[in-house]
Amino acid sequence: MALSPINQRRLVNFKANKRGYYSCYIFAVLFTISLFAEFIANEKPIIMSLDGELYLPVWFTYTEEELGGVLKTEAYYLDPFIGEQIEQRGWAIWPPIRFSYNTIDWDLEPPYPHPPDEEHLLGTDGGSTDVLAKLIYAFRLSVIFGVSLTIISSAIGIMVGAMQGYFGGRVDLIGQRVVEVWTGLPVLFLLIILASVVEPNFFWLLGILAAFSWMALVAVVRAEFLRARNFEFVRAARSLGVSDRVIMVRHVLPNAMVATLTYLPFILNASITTLTSLDFLGFGLPLDAPSFGRLLSAAKSNLHAPWIGISTFLTLATMLILLIFIGEAVRDALDPRKAIASSEPETTRTDTSLPTPA
Repeated sequence: MALSPINQRRLVNFKANKRGYYSCYIFAVLFTISLFAEFIANEKPIIMSLDGELYLPVWFTYTEEELGGVLKTEAYYLDPFIGEQIEQRGWAIWPPIRFSYNTIDWDLEPPYPHPPDEEHLLGTDGGSTDVLAKLIYAFRLSVIFGVSLTIISSAIGIMVGAMQGYFGGRVDLIGQRVVEVWTGLPVLFLLIILASVVEPNFFWLLGILAAFSWMALVAVVRAEFLRARNFEFVRAARSLGVSDRVIMVRHVLPNAMVATLTYLPFILNASITTLTSLDFLGFGLPLDAPSFGRLLSAAKSNLHAPWIGISTFLTLATMLILLIFIGEAVRDALDPRKAIASSEPETTRTDTSLPTPA
């Protein structure tokens, strides 16, 4: 489907920001790779054959009894017995990294953590689990969590700010008091209290943080709607009988999107760093979940193993820097002033410089 002229200009503006364009390309490649983490770092074979029958351990669960053993529990494919069965009765295609984020390498000799070697490229942590595998899974989890939280909190913040700014009066007054009270609540203390009552998981933590992250955009959207609601085209649309919902969405909201998009990369980065901080303090995701915060906590507990902290810091910093650059490029692409300026031919642009005095 062909793009409209305005979207074509936006695409040109986005590509003109080389830093953001290449950051988007690099981030897309990294995130796409992380989506297939089970095929890159896993203790299970991707596909294997025993006695001519194909097995898909990544998608399905097989017991050791089904593979020729005696136990009715799930097969542990790094067990020497399973390895002998595969070698004698068939073949298997393994992932490049034969460890998942929670796989303990029992063959390593203490002391732990183990430094990087040919089998563990970035070493292991204090639990003898592979650091590189944890980074891959943590990258995917952090990005999905951050994007989900940004979308939910932005939708709520834009809706609340739009209603306050467009209707004004009593709606704006009551809304401002609610926002002020809600902003003053101690989020960390509430999370600590709730974490002692229920066991945190991905969706529980996402809902709690979304309930307190939507205030960042309220003031910006409210100010834009207060400014734009008295524009002549808005008053003309209102006099023609256009509904308030259509005016807000079609006429006023596009004018507020440029200022709103300025905050989105910061909200996304704040979402990822908040998850990392909560996991570092022990009030985030479950202990067995892959997380940058857990790795940083492991690095703090094992200062004699610098490879844990260095690799985690570089991965987290690279991800946040790429997201900031992408956000800046998207902001420039959606800026209507830059879109109009880029579409004007050079011959029609007027010279605004002052004339040279005689």
